[in-house]
Amino acid sequence: MAVTRKIVHIDEDKCDGCGQCVPSCAEGAIRILDGKARLVSDKYCDGLGACLGHCPRDAISIIEREAPLFDEHATHSHLAALRECEATRNGTGGCPGAAVKDLRLNVLSNGPPMPAASGGAPATANNVPSRLGNWPLQLPLVPPNAPFLREADLLLVADCVPAAHPDFHRRFLNGRPMVMACPKLDNAAAHIQKLAQIIRVSGLRSITVLHMQVPCCTGLLRIAEAAVGMAGTHVPIHDTTIALDGRELTAAN
Repeated sequence: MAVTRKIVHIDEDKCDGCGQCVPSCAEGAIRILDGKARLVSDKYCDGLGACLGHCPRDAISIIEREAPLFDEHATHSHLAALRECEATRNGTGGCPGAAVKDLRLNVLSNGPPMPAASGGAPATANNVPSRLGNWPLQLPLVPPNAPFLREADLLLVADCVPAAHPDFHRRFLNGRPMVMACPKLDNAAAHIQKLAQIIRVSGLRSITVLHMQVPCCTGLLRIAEAAVGMAGTHVPIHDTTIALDGRELTAAN
């Protein structure tokens, strides 16, 4: 039933998506979606305004409007679901495929990268150690505050690049954090907003974009440039193009 009551209002023009309001809402009614703070549902907001003092942009206010009544039972269920999601991000529960893992210590224990194979026995998964330094890899699944992103030199990799480049792990990874995306098939606007959040929260030092030679794949570079602009900070972007036969047409930095 809808009634006229007090409820949180978020001015999207003022909101910069910093997320400081999220932990101050005990009901979990506010989340960062598409780069902005938003009410997940009116029924989760009790209208008390505990989040008001945590917005540096003064984007949150309490207004009176028609909305469903605050539903305490639904809010408890919502909070339980949020706790499960948090456990998933921390690797303590939920879907193991989305659990955050920092693999850099594994890379160090594997020793220096092996030289490219030349003659003799062919390289196999048993004698060439992985240089992968993080999990998950897909950009939408990576939390902006993941520990492996902090002040990192990030690789932003088009999905097809590791399949095309014959020596991807040794040449590019070596424990360096990587996120993957497809500029043709994915939601570019969502990627821009997510990458901007990562830049703001993690303080990236640089971004190296690895994309294929095909024209649509250069969109990944435009996503990186737009994200840096949205984040409002200077992060150097390096562009590396990979040919269909695996050659590097522009050298990585």
